[in-house]
Amino acid sequence: MRARFRRLVLASVAAASALLPVATIGHATPPAPTGGAHGVLGDNFLWGVAASGFQSEGHSQDSNWQRYIKANPDWDSYANANDFRSRYPNDIALAASLGVKVFRIGIEWARVQPTPDGWDEDAFAFYDSVVDTIFDAGMQPMLTLDHWVYPGWEADRGGWNNPAMVDDWLANARKVVDRYAERHPVWVTINEPVAYIMHEVRQNDTVADEMLDRVAQAHNDIYDYIHQVQPNALVTSNVGYVAGAEAQVNGPLMDRIGDKLDFIGVDYYFGIQASEANTVNMPDGSAAPPVGMWDLPVRPEGIYFALQHYSRMFPDKPLWVVENGMPTQDGNARADGYTRSDHLRDTVYWLQRAKIDGMKIVGYNYWSITDNYEWGSYTPRFGLYTVDVLTDPKLARKPTDAVETYRQIVHTGGLPAGYLPVRGPSECRLIDPPASCDHPVTVP
Repeated sequence: MRARFRRLVLASVAAASALLPVATIGHATPPAPTGGAHGVLGDNFLWGVAASGFQSEGHSQDSNWQRYIKANPDWDSYANANDFRSRYPNDIALAASLGVKVFRIGIEWARVQPTPDGWDEDAFAFYDSVVDTIFDAGMQPMLTLDHWVYPGWEADRGGWNNPAMVDDWLANARKVVDRYAERHPVWVTINEPVAYIMHEVRQNDTVADEMLDRVAQAHNDIYDYIHQVQPNALVTSNVGYVAGAEAQVNGPLMDRIGDKLDFIGVDYYFGIQASEANTVNMPDGSAAPPVGMWDLPVRPEGIYFALQHYSRMFPDKPLWVVENGMPTQDGNARADGYTRSDHLRDTVYWLQRAKIDGMKIVGYNYWSITDNYEWGSYTPRFGLYTVDVLTDPKLARKPTDAVETYRQIVHTGGLPAGYLPVRGPSECRLIDPPASCDHPVTVP
């Protein structure tokens, strides 16, 4: 099982990253979601935006990822990312202007504990201000304890290859929890653990099975601690959903941590490649190998099956889409003509369909509020606001077409009655088989 887990991690997750209650299917041809402020998703639905620490902040401390960037000269240099550290009041205000209720950000271990001897009070003061600004803007913080980055001194000790890593990790995590529990954040312990493992295997020769056991232990232990300090906390570790192989890829992780998740955090981005030759369909019907994330297959209906998968596995737990979005290449129009607004509306349609069919979905975070450093490159652009890090010294935040779209969706609580997706369902084999073929979805 352990060797198989390692193979599945490398085969199923690495492809995308290298490019950088039991629910049932409803009607065969369902009614369109009603939408509106009192519609399908409801007034209490938690609309949000997401970002991470390292990918956005800039001014980074020595860390495993600073070292990986130096070791890969073909990657974009980090510089100061989109300089969230200096511009966070503006970025938080942009999110608040959308009307969202949640702002997700990370508390970077490498920043708050730059040496093994203690924590940096000035670094914590920065995060104090970020959290206060989120609250003052009328949003709730969702705080991530580990978004794939740890201090350089921990890298010197071997990172997750070191059995003592868990104790070091927990010492920092408890410090963070103690500091912010009184603000009642939503907690994400470890972001996409299996993708994290894949990166560490590639960059640090980490033993995948050992890291799986250690991150699961870290999650389970800090889950218990959070609930001691913040009894009514909502805690998760979000999974990066892998269409067609989710049970095999993230199943071993969920077997270890499933009992200690207050809600299931799901990240969904891509469907399955159009052929076993790892190609994607082009607008003219031909095929070409994907160059980057922006060429990977965007199949918004797949989010329905991702939510269905976890609603069946954990029928009593709420579901929250912690990350979802669509990449473009340097902010340019996609070759298939699909816009960020199209993708956002179509995704919300399928969220509403999931709710109609009994899935306990409670929240949705758009990834991300701005473009950022996508683990080696500034080319993939996911932001509601685009930022030309490599060419614009002012790092101006430029609204995409999806800004007003998201604002309207949040304002009305969903999509208007009668909305039909711009992009209908793909062939079932390209969405999330076998579920998408056993019970395919249709639109009117």
